[in-house]
Amino acid sequence: MRISAVVAAGVVALGLSFAPTASGSPSTPWLWQRCSHVNKRYPHGVGKRYAHDHTKSGANPVTNFYRSTRLYKIAIGYNKRLDADKDGIACEQH
Repeated sequence: MRISAVVAAGVVALGLSFAPTASGSPSTPWLWQRCSHVNKRYPHGVGKRYAHDHTKSGANPVTNFYRSTRLYKIAIGYNKRLDADKDGIACEQH
């Protein structure tokens, strides 16, 4: 009976040691929290290398955004809302 109590206590201790803590939880870095933050560093947005801006009228698409597929994937990994129109460019601005 004593061995099963020790084993049960060990299992509980292991389970608690792998539980996430509030201090260890990942949070979104300031840069990727909202487009106003992104546009301070990248004024015309961040996009995949071969992305093309989709506009409703088709006129004046943004072409001078910062091109980096790696950076775009990091941004979208933290906050998918940065590319609401899903055109491969996060936070595009004219």
